[in-house]
Amino acid sequence: MKKKNNATNKLEKEIKVLLREKIDRLNKDTFKQTEVVFLLIITSIISVFVGYSIKKTGNITQEDKHLNEIVDNYNYIIDNYYDDIDKDKLVSGAIDGMINSLDDEFSSLLKQDSSSSFYINLKGTYEGIGIEIYNNENNDIVVYGIIKDSPAAKANLKPGDIIKKIDEQTLENTNISVLTKYVQENKKATYELLIVRDGKEENITIERSLITIKSVLSKTFEKNGKKIGYIYISVFAEATSKQFEEELNKLEKEKIDALIIDVRNNSGGQLTTAVSVISNFLNSKKVIYQIEKDGKKTKYYSSGKVTKKYPIAIIQNGESASASELLSSSLKESYGATVIGNKSYGKGTVQEIIGLKNGDTYKFTTKKWLTPNGNFINKVGITPDIEVDLSDDYSKNPTDDTDNQLQTAIDYLAK
Repeated sequence: MKKKNNATNKLEKEIKVLLREKIDRLNKDTFKQTEVVFLLIITSIISVFVGYSIKKTGNITQEDKHLNEIVDNYNYIIDNYYDDIDKDKLVSGAIDGMINSLDDEFSSLLKQDSSSSFYINLKGTYEGIGIEIYNNENNDIVVYGIIKDSPAAKANLKPGDIIKKIDEQTLENTNISVLTKYVQENKKATYELLIVRDGKEENITIERSLITIKSVLSKTFEKNGKKIGYIYISVFAEATSKQFEEELNKLEKEKIDALIIDVRNNSGGQLTTAVSVISNFLNSKKVIYQIEKDGKKTKYYSSGKVTKKYPIAIIQNGESASASELLSSSLKESYGATVIGNKSYGKGTVQEIIGLKNGDTYKFTTKKWLTPNGNFINKVGITPDIEVDLSDDYSKNPTDDTDNQLQTAIDYLAK
């Protein structure tokens, strides 16, 4: 084996420390799989860097020469820059540069704040107080949303409340990130808030607890003597699978004759969640999707026991992407569902997500996913069986009656 130079040894030692700390952190991490694309959390950046340190006997390959250049310049910058260097930031910037050099719109670096929100949205649960906030023109932190059954709801916080202080931390003229970071880092049982409501100050004690984001809702419609179930999915988060199964069971107990699944404006989510949702309708002989990697295609089957009998219509639009498209294509090709609305976004690639020591993460494309019949929908989308544009009446007055895409689905299933 060729003897490594001092620069290489130095970088490898730093990387090993980074990896060891990362693996320890991931072993404690409750997050699992992620994204508006199909994301697979892997434990480290071993394949990027450490693979070099264990792989070679004999001559250096072209890949090694490229890595040596990175190593040499990394160490030259560390040794010769005139001021102190944040090594975590330097590594993150280097990776950001590599990711940005890829010809792929779905590969990117996520900074720590975005990364935390990203994980929360895709897990579907988080520890907190259950409020949605924004900065107004005076840079006050204002409540604009309260999550149902959350500590904020129980503490009687209301939209429009201005949060001036949490415990001893002043929040006047501060960004909302100050409040969110405080709650993330100070995992207390309760917090003391100073708010302003209708011009008057008020102190509120609020608890911290596990918040579950509601991503599924259901209801029924009746037409021509038929009961039609309706389920809306806003995102395929980890918590979505259980919520979907509960809502579906409730509808089936009501003896529905048909079902509408609405994934409009659903940009995707976890692969495992999409598979679980689809498996409610298909037996284990049915293909849900295929993965293509290095020219090899692998079929993935439903984990369900039976194939349902009632007709299904899926409503989608141009913002329905990734996991939403997986559901549409799978139920269309393996179940016989009818797709209604507009052509979907066209997201047919798979990303992996990798965490860095400083809390940043990056995602990059590694595979293609195909429909059960082997169709690659990337940048193509799924063409609906019944194409219907949402009417202007709905945008002016959004109700079930003015939702002509929904009404088209109801009419179709009520025949």
